[in-house]
Amino acid sequence: MVIVKRALPLLLVMLGACSSFEDPDIVLDFRVLGMEAEIPEQIIDIDVTQPPKSDEVLAQLVDTRVCALMSDQNFDRQLRWTATLCNLDNAERCSADVQVKLGSGIWDDPDTTATPDNFCIDVPANGNLLGVALDYLNNDALHGIGGIYYGVSLRVGGVGADENLDLYAAKSLRIQPRIPPELTANTNPFLDHIEVSVDGADNVILQDARCWDQAAPMEVAPESVLRIYPIEPDGVRETYVVPTLDGMSRMFTESLTYQWLASAGAYASGSTGGTRDAFGNPAILWTEWHAPKAKDLEGPTDVDLWIIQRDERLGVKWYRGCVRVVPPT
Repeated sequence: MVIVKRALPLLLVMLGACSSFEDPDIVLDFRVLGMEAEIPEQIIDIDVTQPPKSDEVLAQLVDTRVCALMSDQNFDRQLRWTATLCNLDNAERCSADVQVKLGSGIWDDPDTTATPDNFCIDVPANGNLLGVALDYLNNDALHGIGGIYYGVSLRVGGVGADENLDLYAAKSLRIQPRIPPELTANTNPFLDHIEVSVDGADNVILQDARCWDQAAPMEVAPESVLRIYPIEPDGVRETYVVPTLDGMSRMFTESLTYQWLASAGAYASGSTGGTRDAFGNPAILWTEWHAPKAKDLEGPTDVDLWIIQRDERLGVKWYRGCVRVVPPT
């Protein structure tokens, strides 16, 4: 029977840390990798000649769901969490007087639970949200013209672990008045699929699933080089308008970025995409992942991959993958 390791042995990680800094693109410990909102932005219609009434604003808002992408490679454990609604400070914490507890509880292990997308927090469109929005508006020099920002602050830690080791993460969201009239709400970006070329071979599709969910993931040899391509569908890069201080507006097309993370190996670049360069050339979207060396493995080893896609307007979408690195026998 073949025993597949979930990650590199912890001893090797410790030995490597003695001689060099850890690669931030390689997830070795407990980490919140990203946060995504089902509706990152909402648009409301108002009469600019008079302040809108609270019930008129609430009637246009809808509930939002914020979800967390996490990994806890070194432990098989449950996680305790608390979420708060507020205007986030510079450290993405809830330090303002106006804040609302959204919930707390226990989540199962993010790497092995059967429902990996269930790490979610509901944000109701009610008077609490309106109070947080008004608190931002009262302190905004632009009086909401650039949008009203609010956020969900998440605190999460292992059940039974020292609370001083808890992690904090946050997701920003926005409410915008429909100024100019053609303004539309942002939606999360998305991909058609992800392709992989192993050591220059023909491209194959990378399955969007964790290692835990795959009985037979893609197998590669140690030190293989995988070139990974995010395949964007037509129309994913939205055009949008932004109001300017002179009462006019400007139109832009979204630029998308990609963050690349893995539980072992190394990336040639952990961040791709973005705006065009100084010569007008589009940014490179793909990256290369280098599989671990055979000497660093104790038999076949499953490596988790995470791809986080972002636009510049609070939109986020993530994808998972898995590669099984099989040393020669």
